Amino acid sequence: MALIDNGVYVHGRRVETPKNLDDTYRILDAVGGTAWIGLYRPSPQEVESVAREFDLHPLAVEDALSGHQRSKVERYGDTLFAVLRPARYRDEQESVEFGELHLFIGPDFVVTIRHAESPNLVAVRKRMEANPDLLAMGPEAVLYAILDEVVDGYEPIVAGLLNDIDEIEDELFGDSDDDALSRRIYELSREVINFQRAVHPLTGMLEWLRRGSDKYRIDEELQRSLRDVLDHTIRVNERVDSFRAILDNALTVQSALVARRQSEVSLAQNDEIKKISSWAAIIFAPTLVGTVYGMNFDVMPELHWAAGYPLALGAMAAFAVALYGVFKYKKWL
Repeated sequence: MALIDNGVYVHGRRVETPKNLDDTYRILDAVGGTAWIGLYRPSPQEVESVAREFDLHPLAVEDALSGHQRSKVERYGDTLFAVLRPARYRDEQESVEFGELHLFIGPDFVVTIRHAESPNLVAVRKRMEANPDLLAMGPEAVLYAILDEVVDGYEPIVAGLLNDIDEIEDELFGDSDDDALSRRIYELSREVINFQRAVHPLTGMLEWLRRGSDKYRIDEELQRSLRDVLDHTIRVNERVDSFRAILDNALTVQSALVARRQSEVSLAQNDEIKKISSWAAIIFAPTLVGTVYGMNFDVMPELHWAAGYPLALGAMAAFAVALYGVFKYKKWL
């Protein structure tokens, strides 16, 4: 079902748990307070129902329906629209899985639209319900609690990526397959870039919310919570930036090592070619002399010369020794 959890809160305490959106609208009109509607992959009709009831801006509704948005926060009158990119690290695949969360924050309502399993907003709701004084501060308190949950969820990803990078550094100077290692560095770099795209905008978003705190009379306690989330986000950004630099350096080192290994192989092959060529030349000289004397001609002076045979053998040996000496001097042998 699209409606995961739905509650109407008065003074920070849940007073009703409507079964559908229409009941939510009716109860909210009757008792006041704040409605917190949690939707998971809702249909266009459900999103449009919420949009009509709370007078959501068409552009924000269009973004929520289409999905695949970058992290951002925008204000439309009294309503805030935020897009967050939560993520989780999957140990089995050693990869990062990204989600998408849309938030509509109004004077008396919070609407969350999840397009993936993370983050665990059930835990956020339970934590807020356990602290009625904080929940009584209004929809902005829910926004900051969700932001805190999303940013906290980045910590396991940082730890997972760091472990992957440590493994790459160990393999870099080992006996691992060059192609497999290069592919892993590239894939990990791509994940870090995607993680950067999810995390980097949060700093500007949180700064923007912080600057508007006084204008919109945000409680001082919430402002402190916002600053804490901002500090945490900055630390995550710094770690991710360092990962990007380490992987860039690792890819450069890997390319240099591959080039050096290829050069060493090429040099070894050249040495073998030199040796083969040298021995071929040494063998060729006696073969040439022997070939001449193997011709079937009657008129050959050397055939009837007593010294012809030993001189022919001597010439073969002399040519071979001379060529061997030359190639040895040139270090081809």
